[in-house]
Amino acid sequence: MDVVDVEDVRVAVYERLATVGRVPSPAELAARLGRDESEIVHALGRLADAHHLVLDEHGAVVMAHPFSAVPLGFAVMGDRTLWWGGCAWDSFALPHLVGPSMPDLLIDGRSVLVSTRCPACGTAHAWNVDTQGPPPGDHVAHFLVPTARMWDDVVHTCSHQRIFCARDCVDRWLADTGNDLGYVMDLPTLWRFARGWYAGRLDRGYERREPAQAADYFRSVGLTGSFWGLDA
Repeated sequence: MDVVDVEDVRVAVYERLATVGRVPSPAELAARLGRDESEIVHALGRLADAHHLVLDEHGAVVMAHPFSAVPLGFAVMGDRTLWWGGCAWDSFALPHLVGPSMPDLLIDGRSVLVSTRCPACGTAHAWNVDTQGPPPGDHVAHFLVPTARMWDDVVHTCSHQRIFCARDCVDRWLADTGNDLGYVMDLPTLWRFARGWYAGRLDRGYERREPAQAADYFRSVGLTGSFWGLDA
């Protein structure tokens, strides 16, 4: 007896999240793919082991980067779909991932509306993030967890990749929470970072970058230092 194609399951999860902003259940995936639900559950586990998905303790999909099944500080609105943005990185990446194959999901075929609140002062912010260039603003993104530890607790990592009003708000938040400074970047750097990171993830045969490839990508968008596993 043949076994379920894990790539079929991955693509089905991503397509459902992209189009309606919701994770399909194992039962829905089994019905769509004509397989037993137990096979789907096993395939989801394999995808999580390969870091294509993040599962909770019950085996439910929590994240399929850049999509999230739970609110982590960002909402992203397209032309007819509302997504939870997993973090600043993922929220800014959504138009670049969805646009090439599903431009009808974007506002005017090119942008999304990303909204959040400053973790320090609570000020609400929103940006039209498109595929042409970074949005204006003096805001900064702060990433708390370095790359070497990002997969230790992915939900914790993503929930601490946030956008602040300015560096002063980052410093206030660090003082209030007792956290150490991570990495601060401006919006143009965040936009460049997000632009190509998930390219092709909606397509069959997508492969995650090897560490050396990831390091090359980080350098290409202007990231530096040991936080990203790079030479200072």
